[in-house]
Amino acid sequence: MSKSQADSAPSARRSAGAEVAIDVGALATSAAAAKTQIIAIYGKGGIGKSFTLANLSYMMAQQGKKVLLIGCDPKSDTTSLLFGGKACPAIIETASKKKLAGETVQIGDVCFKRDGVYAMELGGPEVGRGCGGRGIIHGFETLEKLGFHDWDFDYVLLDFLGDVVCGGFGLPIARDMCQKVIVVASNDLQSLYVANNVCSAVEYFRRLGGNVGVAGMVTNKDDGSGEAQAFCRAVGIPELASIPANDDIRRKSANYDIIGYPDGEWGPLFADLARNVAEAPPHQPTPLSQDGLLDLFAGDAVGRHVVLEPASLEDMCGEAAQPKPSLEVIYDSV
Repeated sequence: MSKSQADSAPSARRSAGAEVAIDVGALATSAAAAKTQIIAIYGKGGIGKSFTLANLSYMMAQQGKKVLLIGCDPKSDTTSLLFGGKACPAIIETASKKKLAGETVQIGDVCFKRDGVYAMELGGPEVGRGCGGRGIIHGFETLEKLGFHDWDFDYVLLDFLGDVVCGGFGLPIARDMCQKVIVVASNDLQSLYVANNVCSAVEYFRRLGGNVGVAGMVTNKDDGSGEAQAFCRAVGIPELASIPANDDIRRKSANYDIIGYPDGEWGPLFADLARNVAEAPPHQPTPLSQDGLLDLFAGDAVGRHVVLEPASLEDMCGEAAQPKPSLEVIYDSV
């Protein structure tokens, strides 16, 4: 990957970084060389991003592509399925230990491979001891020191939590670090809410001059109820794959088994997904309002019959509550 002209991004986008608690402008941005696609994958925690990415990256490698999978979730569990449940040393933790020992981090300390897939975990701070988003920025700064811009891959897949309200998690979108975004969701309101937030972030930064778009959505644990497909149509993005709610898939995922083998039962599904991920162009989505999102679901499923009833002072303080005189200073007219 060659370092590019991305530092010349419009000043409006630079000022947008000031709107979040984490200064996304602190990290130099770069676009990949034309041959390298950097793709950020977002989704609600527990929706199956790691499962999807492990099998997708494995299939891509079996198709002859050189793939790097980077886990950007503070839980550091993106690569666990790829490595059969084994923990991959996280970059942030490893860098801290090396620094205390007066040593420098080497590629072999943090990057590992299996059957042609290269993978690493950024990691994050311990619980209650820091900001996960800031950890993401620190992790990418370490990657830059390791020569990230000079690495030669066909695809770099970034696994991010869908909380793009956090500046660190929204980094690839805000700073044009990737060419496109993919969301992973299911037929449930919470995962589609997160997917809609990601679409909102993309739409916001495109208005400020950004170039990242949404390539599409992967529907995981699809039970056939159709809300995920309706969401795709409503916001204007394609569905790249539908992974069924299947007991065999569930068991193998729980056992850290790859199912994305070219000659396996689920091989054709992930082969199609790999092709769609590679070829899908970035789209500018049209995010839904909260009411629009609720309209994708049956009324009894999301409680649309509930009416907002204003509370009163008596509700808050009891029946004997008396309004207190205002402390506002009123000046006599001259």
